Amino acid sequence: MRWSRVAAAAGAMAVGSVAAHDLAQKRHALKRNFPVIANFRYLLENIGPELRQYIITDNDQERPFSRDQRRWVYASSKLENNYFGFGTDNDIENTVGYPIIRHRTFSDVAAPTNIHAGEELELPSAKVLGGPRDRRLKFRPRSVLNVSAMSFGSLSGPAVEAINRGAALTGCLHNTGEGGLSPHHRHGGDLVFQIGTAYFGCRDEHGAFDLDRLCDVVQSAPVKAIEIKLSQGAKPGLGGMLPAAKISAEIAEIRGIPMDRDCSSPSRHTAFNNVDSMLDFVELVADRTGLPVGIKSAVGNMDFWHSLRDQISKDRSVDFITVDGGEGGTGAAPLVFSDSVALPFRLGFTSVYKLFAEAEMTDDLTFIGAAKLGLPENAIVAFALGADMVNTARGAMLAIGCIQAQKCHTDHCPVGVATQNDWLTHGLDPSLKSVRFANYVKTMRRDLLKISEACGVPHPGLLTSDDVDIVDGVLSSRRLAEVYGYEPGWGMPSVQDREEIVRIMEAQIPDEELDTAEHFNPTRWRRLLRSEN
Repeated sequence: MRWSRVAAAAGAMAVGSVAAHDLAQKRHALKRNFPVIANFRYLLENIGPELRQYIITDNDQERPFSRDQRRWVYASSKLENNYFGFGTDNDIENTVGYPIIRHRTFSDVAAPTNIHAGEELELPSAKVLGGPRDRRLKFRPRSVLNVSAMSFGSLSGPAVEAINRGAALTGCLHNTGEGGLSPHHRHGGDLVFQIGTAYFGCRDEHGAFDLDRLCDVVQSAPVKAIEIKLSQGAKPGLGGMLPAAKISAEIAEIRGIPMDRDCSSPSRHTAFNNVDSMLDFVELVADRTGLPVGIKSAVGNMDFWHSLRDQISKDRSVDFITVDGGEGGTGAAPLVFSDSVALPFRLGFTSVYKLFAEAEMTDDLTFIGAAKLGLPENAIVAFALGADMVNTARGAMLAIGCIQAQKCHTDHCPVGVATQNDWLTHGLDPSLKSVRFANYVKTMRRDLLKISEACGVPHPGLLTSDDVDIVDGVLSSRRLAEVYGYEPGWGMPSVQDREEIVRIMEAQIPDEELDTAEHFNPTRWRRLLRSEN
C-alpha cells in the first residue's frame, strides 16, 4: 500500500512536471493549450509512418494537403531536414494529369547542390507592378511568393501578427483580406489592401464605399497595392462569412459590425455593377492613392473576362489580375461551393490568360496565381503557364502551426491560428512563428530557384509551357502548351522584362561566382534571349 502511494505520488509529480513544462514553453501552441495530453499527438506523429503503412492512409492520401506536403512545410519552417528518402511514394504510374518538370542536361544555368543555396537571395517579380499604367507608386515586388488574402477575424490576431512579421523578414507582400487593416497587420510587413464587397476599413456609416477613408487607411500603413475582390475560389458568387462565434469586440470595432450575429458580406459590389463602371472605379482609386490596383476572381462564366479584355485600354486598365482556383481555401463556406463551383486553378488561369495573350495584352498586366500554390511543384506549373507571382494562404497557416484540423469555421482551432478564443490563441507566439513563416518562404523560394536552374533558366518567371509535361500514368505525356492550347511565346514576360530580371538575379551573385558551374553566365543568357526574339 505504501509503495503504491509512493508510485502514485511520483506519477503525479511527473505529470505535473510535464504540464509545467508544456505551459511554460512557447515552441508548440498545441502543448501550451493542451498540456500533457498534446504529447500523445506528437508521439502518434512519430510512429505515424509505421501505423499508416499497415492500417490507415499513405503519405499522399489525405486532403486538402497530404501528410508529405505538410511535413515538407513543417520541416522547412523549422529549418529541419526537408529531404525525403528512398524515392517518391506518389502513384505516378497510375495518375492522370501528373505534372513532370523537364530538366535540362546542358545549359548556361545550373542549380547549386548545397542544401541552403539560394535561401538568402531575393526572388523578385519579373514585372513592375503598375509600370505599364505608370502609377505614381509603381514598384517591383521583392518576392514572387506572397501571402494570399486572409482577414483578421478568419485568423487570430497573433496569427496575423506572425505572418506580417515574417513578411517583413522576407520582403513578401501580405494581403490583408477583406476584413480591413488591423493593428496586427502593422508589424513591418508590406501590405496589399483588399477591398471586399462590404468595404470593411473603407466604408461609411451606411456600409457604402468611402474613398476618403480608403485614402486615410492606406496612408497609415505600408500599403503597396490595392486588390479588389470580386470572388474567391472556395466560395465564388458568395460574399465572405465570419460566424458570430468568431467576432470579438476588436473585430466588431475594426469592421463596424455587431457582435451578436454572423457577418455576411454581400455577394456583389455596390460601388460598380459592370466592367465599364469597375474600370472607372479602378482608375478613381489608383488616381487618388497612387497605388497599383488589381482584381481577384475565381473563374466561372467567361462573359466577364471577354468584356474585361475588350474594354481595357491605355487609359483604363487593372494593373494585375489574381486568378483564384476552385481548390482554394476559406475560413467558412457552404460545402457545395467549396466542392463544385469555380474552375480549378489550371483550367481557370489558362482560360483567362489565353484571352489576353490572343489580344497581345499580357505584357501590360501582372498575372498572379492562387489556390494550393504554396508548394514548389504547383507553383512551378503556375509560372510555366504565365503567372508572374503566386500567393499562398494555407501554406502560411501551416508554417505558423496549422495542423489541418479543419475547424476554421467553428472558432475551435486547437493551435490558435484560426480562432478568436483567447485560451487557444495564447499558445501561438508571434515572435517564434514569424521566424518559422520566414523560413518557409525562404525555403520555398530556394526550391523554386533550384528547379528553375535545373531547367536552365535563372528565374521561375522565365519557365515556359514547354518546360512541364502532363503525364497519363506510363502511357503518354503532353507538354503544358499542348494540353492548354498555348501558342509559342505565351506565358513569358516581354524581352525587356526578361533581360531586366536576369540583370537583377546577376547582381545578387558574388563576382567570383558568376562564371562557375554553380551559377549562370548572364552574358550568354542575354545573347540567347535576343537570338530567340
